[in-house]
Amino acid sequence: MSVIAEENVRGGSVFKEINADDEDSQPTEIESLCMNCYQNGMTRILLTKIPFFKEIIVSSFTCPNCSWSNTEIQSAGRIQDQGITYTLNVKSKQDMNREVVKADSATTRIPELDFEIPPYTQKGSLSTIEGLLDRAVAGLEQDQPLRNETAPEVAVKISEFIDKLKKLKEGESGFTLVIDDPSGNSFVENPFAPQTDEALSVCNYTRTPQQDAQLGIKVLTFNTNCPECNAPASTNMKLVQIPHFKEVIIMATNCDDCGHRTNEVKSGGATEELGTKITLHLTDVSDMSRDLLKSETCSILIPELEFELGMAAVGGKFTTLEGLLKDIKDLIVSKNPFTCGDSSTSDRTEKLKLFGQKIDKIMAGDMDVHIVLDDPAGNSYLQNIYAPDPDPEMTTEKYTRTFEQNEDLGLNDMKTEGYQK
Repeated sequence: MSVIAEENVRGGSVFKEINADDEDSQPTEIESLCMNCYQNGMTRILLTKIPFFKEIIVSSFTCPNCSWSNTEIQSAGRIQDQGITYTLNVKSKQDMNREVVKADSATTRIPELDFEIPPYTQKGSLSTIEGLLDRAVAGLEQDQPLRNETAPEVAVKISEFIDKLKKLKEGESGFTLVIDDPSGNSFVENPFAPQTDEALSVCNYTRTPQQDAQLGIKVLTFNTNCPECNAPASTNMKLVQIPHFKEVIIMATNCDDCGHRTNEVKSGGATEELGTKITLHLTDVSDMSRDLLKSETCSILIPELEFELGMAAVGGKFTTLEGLLKDIKDLIVSKNPFTCGDSSTSDRTEKLKLFGQKIDKIMAGDMDVHIVLDDPAGNSYLQNIYAPDPDPEMTTEKYTRTFEQNEDLGLNDMKTEGYQK
């Protein structure tokens, strides 16, 4: 469970108002690798709230060895249902001090200068309008020495444009700032909140399919019937690329009539030529957060518990290792029909209860075990947190399927060549 989730379960919140005198509002420091010189630097993470907006995560990295630094912000919530456009008429020097949250998916424009910063060309930032202009100037000035040598005419034009941006920053003339964010997670401060701001216009809009695809949330929806009550329902389907693995198809069906919900994951590719056996040695509770894809053809083994779950017992799932263990516990203990009614016995109930306690110990990191995913179709995956380097606690074995395994997969009678004859 993440720190944020754990705090929310306890009824508290890790997102605090910024207060220099409050120890809880101070940033968390984590030693991390500098991607410029590959020595250790320091990352500072602050979880904070913006009044009349939402929670955000501010992270800042500095390296004492090469002096490289990087600052960015991320929304602590989900992508919003609608995109948002802020249009601000900057009229005075005071307007330059307005706080601005610019997500990396946002486009920034100044129509008077025909100036635009496209989406995904900058990391998300928490700044002021003056800071946005400073960042734009710094970005343009960065390659000026090279332009002076290779393209002096272009360098002169860019230098003139930089002067125009600097004049705007000094407040010599008014201008219009437009921030258009399809994710809905950008923000421009209204200093008069909760009253309206005459200089600021806020417009929400419905995203286009192209914008959904750019944000990675393009979902196909088709009509179907609920498997429980047969009422009309809808199924959502999305193609997802898993890093260092392959594409998978995630499908979810929700029924508004009876509330039934199902979700299923299938491989987006063909059956692999070889089967895959993944063995992970659990050494820390942090292993519970590893992403896991279990195809419908994958068996699960825990040798220390003498436990094996066949391929048909649990369908395809894209979850975490903790989520898979919770599903196993629910299937074996909570939803087992032999633990209730006339078919139950005290001895059997006690054994299943003991098994559930062992699963809890595994999830808490108090039990040294191995988790084995054995998939003859080769379409299951367990996250390697050291990728692209090998994971010292995980082994992946490729093997040739037996005749019986090919029979179970329906491959023995499958003809893919010369089938027209």
